[in-house]
Amino acid sequence: MPETKPTTRPMPTVAVLTALSLEYGAVLDHLTDVEKLTHPRYGTRARRGRLPGTPWRIALVDMGEGTLTAATLTERVLSWLEPEAVLFVGVAGGLKDDIEIGDVVVATKVYAIHGGKQTPDGFLDRPEAWRASHRLEQAAKEALRGRAHFKPIAVGDVVLADADSELTARIKRTYNDAVAIEMESSGVAHAVHLAGEAGALIIRGISDKANSDKTTEDGKGSQPRAAVNAAAAAVAVLRELEPRPTVASDPREGPFRSDNSTENTVYGGDHFDFRGSTFNGPFTAKSDGRDVR
Repeated sequence: MPETKPTTRPMPTVAVLTALSLEYGAVLDHLTDVEKLTHPRYGTRARRGRLPGTPWRIALVDMGEGTLTAATLTERVLSWLEPEAVLFVGVAGGLKDDIEIGDVVVATKVYAIHGGKQTPDGFLDRPEAWRASHRLEQAAKEALRGRAHFKPIAVGDVVLADADSELTARIKRTYNDAVAIEMESSGVAHAVHLAGEAGALIIRGISDKANSDKTTEDGKGSQPRAAVNAAAAAVAVLRELEPRPTVASDPREGPFRSDNSTENTVYGGDHFDFRGSTFNGPFTAKSDGRDVR
C-alpha cells in the first residue's frame, strides 16, 4: 500500500464584505497574492488574498447596497467560501455629537429599525437586534482600545440626510443608544445568525452626520477617509484574532505508522489497529500481502 502523505491544514478564511467600491478598495489595498474567484453557479465574484503578518486568507466581496442584497450574498459567501468569521466593513452616518467624521464605530449591537405596526395612535416599533460575536468583539477591543467607539448602530433601507426628520426622532426615541446608521448590517448579521457557525463583526467609519450637510461632507472626501479608517481597523482586529484551534484526535485512530523498525509504512484511516487489544466478534478485513503477526 502506498504511503499516505501527511496533510496540512489550509489557511483559515475570513470573509470581508463591503457595500461600496471605495470600501472594497480600501480593504483590497491591504492584501497580497490576490486571486479572483467566481461562484460556479451564480457568478458572484470575490477576491481572495493573504493578509501579511497574519494566518488569515481574506475573501473580499463587494455586495452592493441594501439589507436584502446583504442577507442574500452573505448566506451565499458562507456556503461557498466557508469563512471562519465575517467582517462587514465600510462607512456610516453618525447620530451622536461626540462621534466625529472619520471616527470608527464597532457595532456591539445591530438594530433593524423598520419593523413595526402602523396604528391610529402612530407607529409602534417592534425592535429586532443582533449582538456582535463575543469572540470577535473581544479581539476588536484588544486591538482598537482607545481608537474606536464600541456602540450599537441602526440599520434601515434609507439614506438619512435630515437631522429633523420623523425617522431621526424615532431613532432617538426607540434606539437611543445607536450612534450610527447605515443600510446593510442587519442583513449580514441575520444571515450569519441563521448559519450558526461563523461570527459577525460590523466595523464602520463615520463619513457624515446623517444631516443636510451630508452632500457637502461627501464632496470634501469624507467617504474615502472613513472607508480607509474602517479598513485599517478591520486589519488591526484580524492581526489580533487567532484561528480556532483544531481538535486533537486520538493518535490511535485514523492513519498510523507501522511500529516495525524495518518499515516506513503509513496506513490510511480505513484501517483498524487491534494490536494489544481483545476484540470479541467477527469483522471483515483485507490483506496487504504480508504475513499477519
